[in-house]
Amino acid sequence: MLHLPLASRTLFLIPHSSFLILSFIAFRLLIYVARIYEKIIGKKNIYASRLIHIPRPEFYVLYNGLDPYPDEELLKLSDAFENGLLPEKGHPSLELEVKVININKGRNREIAEKCKTLGEYSAFIEKVREFEKETENLEEAIKKAVIYCRDHEILKEFLEKYAAEVISMLTMEWNWDDALACRYEEGLEEGREEGLEEVARNALAQGVSFDLVQKITGLDIQTIASFSDKGAL
Repeated sequence: MLHLPLASRTLFLIPHSSFLILSFIAFRLLIYVARIYEKIIGKKNIYASRLIHIPRPEFYVLYNGLDPYPDEELLKLSDAFENGLLPEKGHPSLELEVKVININKGRNREIAEKCKTLGEYSAFIEKVREFEKETENLEEAIKKAVIYCRDHEILKEFLEKYAAEVISMLTMEWNWDDALACRYEEGLEEGREEGLEEVARNALAQGVSFDLVQKITGLDIQTIASFSDKGAL
């Protein structure tokens, strides 16, 4: 995540994510901006009696993932609230909105054209993917993309200064995305199993036989037996 304090005193927090699951991004930014504000005003000033002005925040995610995603989407912290919004209020007591912008090649061209650096970053990521297909090695692909873009005036000044940091950051980001994807798939499978177990428990409580429960859920007899008050066949 990047914290960009500007001359206008506007605070921009701009994370970029190449992973489609963005549901917790607003919550992560809430924690992050609280830490930034604490650093800005100092711990002692938290208890000051006078009003302390703080930078106005704006939150963006620059999406460069492979999964289909709209050009823009607005994510809200309140989407994660358990009981939703209170009907009588019509708005949450706490809110944080994050604008997701798809910066993949061919998407949001107007934004890319207005912001040269953003357009070049998108081109750099596209080169990484191109070289990854050729080499089947992520770190090598990133190194080749750095050299190519530096030689072709794409993010040249930045890459000349921070090539090592870029290689390290992107390698870590891609590996983290793979890990998250794996955990997400595992979570879906765990949720499916938990659902089947709940079906088995309810069926047994209604007096359904073990054999029929097994046919319905596909669970093994030992597992089904463990849910039964009898505890045995």
